[in-house]
Amino acid sequence: MGENLTVTEKAPKKSRFKGLKAEFSKIAWPDRDTLIKQSSAVLVASVALGVIISVIDLIIKFGLGFIIK
Repeated sequence: MGENLTVTEKAPKKSRFKGLKAEFSKIAWPDRDTLIKQSSAVLVASVALGVIISVIDLIIKFGLGFIIK
């Protein structure tokens, strides 16, 4: 119980905005062509998935309607 504990000093606070600016400068931003290609791929995949889910929903709806009646 007689351990010798030392108190460490806290590092001085830096401005959050300076740190944020430094982190943003490290980001590798995509060029315009890459951004357009990737955004298009996400948009097409989202629409395709929406259509697939809608078709499956309609099939289930008509199937349950047929079974219930």
